[in-house]
Amino acid sequence: MVRIAESELIINSRGAIYHLDVRPEELAATVITVGDPDRVKEVSKHFDYIEYKSQHREFVTHTGTIGNKRISVVSTGIGPDNIDIVVNELDALANIDFETRTVKPQLTRLNIIRLGTSGALQEDIPVDSIVVSTHGLGIDNLLNYYKHDNNDEEMQIIQQFVAHTQLNSNFSHPYISTAGSGVLKHFVNGFYHGITITCPGFYGPQGRVLRLGLTNPDLIDRLTEFTFGQHRITNFEMETSAIYGLGRLLGHQCLSLSAIVANRIKKEFSKDGNAAVEHMIEKALGIIVGM
Repeated sequence: MVRIAESELIINSRGAIYHLDVRPEELAATVITVGDPDRVKEVSKHFDYIEYKSQHREFVTHTGTIGNKRISVVSTGIGPDNIDIVVNELDALANIDFETRTVKPQLTRLNIIRLGTSGALQEDIPVDSIVVSTHGLGIDNLLNYYKHDNNDEEMQIIQQFVAHTQLNSNFSHPYISTAGSGVLKHFVNGFYHGITITCPGFYGPQGRVLRLGLTNPDLIDRLTEFTFGQHRITNFEMETSAIYGLGRLLGHQCLSLSAIVANRIKKEFSKDGNAAVEHMIEKALGIIVGM
């Protein structure tokens, strides 16, 4: 087996991985990710028992149990660059032997479920509802740094998306990855489903104008209008495609749930975003425990 160098896999003095500051035994096989570090405790308050807590930079981790289900909840911070750190380090914790610095012969498949917030891009998706992402379509460029392939449907979606939005000239080439079917099947009733766009920023990349003009001022309209067969773009945010893309390449089952706190078409914002997030957390945990 090839030994991974100290400069590539950084392990601190207590035997924990560099950014997350978590040791392999401190991570559960079911991982909930949240963007906001303060949201970790809003998830773990529902645990029957918390066995481990850590905080390093924006990365907060709580591991505990609900009944017999062991769960870790990890904050990622905002953006695909942070997801690159978190998903790679979660996989390393599960699938690299820290003593020998080699990949384990038997790999562990994690269930990684994002609980985030998002803006809806369809008029019929109300604020305070929950969207489950069937696909993550990235306009952020992260996955283009990794070798990856697409199935026929994904390739057709990307080709039609690029032709529709014209995002292939002055922007990085979009990429797409599908939700983990083993997790998605549990999140059907009571959710909206669709393609989630992952953006590399909150303002210009999501069509917001404060003082700066936009290169592609019609982007939101083009996203809302895009369809491919039964698929449509339901929402956009800043993490899903990176989780889906890296997770699939590493062999994990990933799913992204988004509490809709804004409807960009109707120009509405939730009157109580915290309540919407709490509802999503409770609904998701009820399903996760039974998986």
